[in-house]
Amino acid sequence: MVTREPAGTRALASALAGTARPGDLISLIGDLGAGKTQFAKGFGSGLGITDTIVSPSFVLMAEYRGRLPLFHIDLYRLADAADAFAGGLIDERQGEGVTLIEWAERLADAMPADHLDVFIDGTGDDPRRITLRAGSAEYGRYLDAVPAWVEAAESAEGSR
Repeated sequence: MVTREPAGTRALASALAGTARPGDLISLIGDLGAGKTQFAKGFGSGLGITDTIVSPSFVLMAEYRGRLPLFHIDLYRLADAADAFAGGLIDERQGEGVTLIEWAERLADAMPADHLDVFIDGTGDDPRRITLRAGSAEYGRYLDAVPAWVEAAESAEGSR
């Protein structure tokens, strides 16, 4: 999918959040400035979260309450999976909600196969190319939500 502005990235993420279930794990992968936090903002909105979602770069993890709890983790400042586990960023509470991990590639082989990858390509004012990859059939429901978002986005474009 392609989003042309941050609002489009947030709208896509919000639509995907409608399919979220307790225990879901979503990795956000992209360069600095690609829109990972914009995706997290939209996902939170889709979960009914009204708090302002910001990048947890300095606190490493932020927790928000909505239809499901959202655990927003940012691994930018960590070297590898050992740092994440030593810091207590992964724990059993996350089974109650959805965990979004920015810079998830830093977990490498420690990342379970059962998750959704969100690859975001583009920076600055460029459009973003967003690719979803389901790690298992269970996460295919996120892919199934995309056509409805595409249809809504095309309708919005046509009404402008």
